[in-house]
Amino acid sequence: MQDDISGWKTWEEVFGGIEELSSPSELHGILTGIVCVTNPPTQQEWISILNTLQIPPLDDEALALLTEEAEDIAAALNDDELDYLPMLPDDQHALEERVAALADWCAGVVLGFGLASGHIRSDEEEWIEHLQDVAAVEFTEGDDDEEGEESFNELYEFVRLIPLSLSTGRKKLPVADTSLLKNTLFANKGNNVVEMFTPHRPS
Repeated sequence: MQDDISGWKTWEEVFGGIEELSSPSELHGILTGIVCVTNPPTQQEWISILNTLQIPPLDDEALALLTEEAEDIAAALNDDELDYLPMLPDDQHALEERVAALADWCAGVVLGFGLASGHIRSDEEEWIEHLQDVAAVEFTEGDDDEEGEESFNELYEFVRLIPLSLSTGRKKLPVADTSLLKNTLFANKGNNVVEMFTPHRPS
């Protein structure tokens, strides 16, 4: 899907300069992980969530974009059409860039899901581990060929459906009933949740 159709171009322009994030794909993953657990956050709730995540305040345009995207994600996760798509650069971008963005997205899903839920069901452990594995993927020069493209597409199709599995069967919580609005989250939780839901990314 082309960047201007998928929304990537806009996301890159609006969120690409946030130093606290690896890429806009990570932010999209965070949104996705949160909405697997909660109702779509309001614009005011996003202000508090960003504070919790230690991301600098965004302007009204960016907050509106987050709010609308969270609502779209929630609808896609509840749709039987399985048409949820991660926010990634299109195939006009180098494979290395797309692999890095997919890894960022997976890391974001894990983080958002963990911070919103604080726990995982026994049947979800394997899904979280798959996301963590992809979040730690490293691209090498030898991967930049037709076989690498095929492997990327297979991986993409596999992981994009994981949020659907994480969302299914959950009664969505009001954001106020989670830890997302508490800017002391990291201090209060210690290492329990943060370590459990932090992918082991290569340095």
